[in-house]
Amino acid sequence: MRAPIGRFDHATPTPDCLDELIRPVAAALRDWRGSVPADRILCVDTDPEWADTAVFVEHYGRELLERSANCVVVAGERGGDTTLAACVALSTTRVDVNGVVRRQLGARKASFASTETATGETGMEYGGITPVGLPSPWPLLVDSAVLDLPYVLVGSGCRRGKLSLPGKAFAELPGAVVLEGLGVA
Repeated sequence: MRAPIGRFDHATPTPDCLDELIRPVAAALRDWRGSVPADRILCVDTDPEWADTAVFVEHYGRELLERSANCVVVAGERGGDTTLAACVALSTTRVDVNGVVRRQLGARKASFASTETATGETGMEYGGITPVGLPSPWPLLVDSAVLDLPYVLVGSGCRRGKLSLPGKAFAELPGAVVLEGLGVA
């Protein structure tokens, strides 16, 4: 099957490749109940050496820069309590951690979580964190612009491979809260 975006040799519907995905991602896709059928969520194989954005878009298609999203883990602190959350914004933007995220989490201070915390808590690889398969109590903050795209490329949980899913599916992920202005230029 051909991927709907990018220059990938092959795209596989996720129900056909669950054994190739990391455990939390495979479990989330196995239990998927969204309005977008699971077979419209695709996995594309990519070279982990080309995972960084600039090299990635050069190899797989420059149009992907505007059709990809990044998923980052943030930590909000208030009164000695820490709340972890994931944020998804288009790769052409940056997540407004000190404004939108801090307010949404009701935190006094918000920052990007350390690599150790992000990978340890998600069970995913740094550089491949995805909103699919996050720990269930976590809020998932999604920039509204992500939902406007027919397909969006995002990490697969590891540096090798990406998931390609309709933008509207992000609003149906567990814990999703859609926010205007989460991603800023």
